[in-house]
Amino acid sequence: MTANGYRDYFKVLGVERGADADTIKRSFRKLARQYHPDVNPGNKDAETRFKEISEAYEVLSDPDKRRRYEQFGQYWSQVGGAGPGGMGTDVDFGRYGSFDDFINDLLGRFGGPGSGGSGAGGFPGGFPGGFSGGFGSGFPGGGFPGGGMRGSAVNLDAEATLSLTYADAFRGCERTLAVNDERVQVRIPAGVKPGGRLRLKGKGNLQPGTGRRGDLYLQITLQPHPIWRLDGDQLRAELPLSLDELALGGELLVATPDGEATVQVPPGMTLGRSLRLRGKGWPLAGGGRGDLLLTPVLRLPDTLSPREKELLEDLRRHRSQDPRQGWLASARL
Repeated sequence: MTANGYRDYFKVLGVERGADADTIKRSFRKLARQYHPDVNPGNKDAETRFKEISEAYEVLSDPDKRRRYEQFGQYWSQVGGAGPGGMGTDVDFGRYGSFDDFINDLLGRFGGPGSGGSGAGGFPGGFPGGFSGGFGSGFPGGGFPGGGMRGSAVNLDAEATLSLTYADAFRGCERTLAVNDERVQVRIPAGVKPGGRLRLKGKGNLQPGTGRRGDLYLQITLQPHPIWRLDGDQLRAELPLSLDELALGGELLVATPDGEATVQVPPGMTLGRSLRLRGKGWPLAGGGRGDLLLTPVLRLPDTLSPREKELLEDLRRHRSQDPRQGWLASARL
């Protein structure tokens, strides 16, 4: 990261600026496996690197976020949303003649030269010093845009984004957040989901002269995981199988969020069909657990030994069924 807070997400993922979505995804998977905390227990440098990788992927894998990042650099998160100091309104870039015009206006909103205001957003009693805690920035909907108190009703509630790892969201955790000069302890319940919101009562924006204060809402996001994917109350993952395991089935040792477990794979397992482990998925709000779904994928070796080639040639000679039987005729239009 540079002195002005800018992080080059392309360099973080080790890809060119023109890299397509597949290249970015492949690079993320490779780096995530290398630096994942489970692979590097107790290694703070690896943990920091993993968070940087996840942050970069979250931005570059989203077409809209990537477009804003490439166009506006370190100010990308202020485009069309909230920025530091409670900007709180969408930005109409059609009225700016150049990027410099946008920057000058942005600095003015933050109390810079020519803003005519004081503190955050040009008014006292906002969020001087900003909000920190390892996630997001800015409080959309808070403060008094343009400076000064208005006669109409003011929404003092504030919002911020809280980014969690799958492990923290699965097990629950505690986070200490800094709001102005106040440190707030937040308990994250086990099983919190992306899109959920946590309410911190009386920790929002402060109305000058009255002492009234709104609530702070934390919007939950999950950092991408190289294995697990959340689908409602169900946790999903791909299950790599060899050709013989897929054809013959058998008892296999598989990974679950709680550790290893044994599953029975039926002979002739169809690709795309999932194995369901009941009660091994995501924690539910009312107690209990959702299901864990493992979807088999065929994983062929990078190279075949001479004996493996010999056995496969023998299988080809003695195969009893044509896998494309009836397929060629049915495919005609």
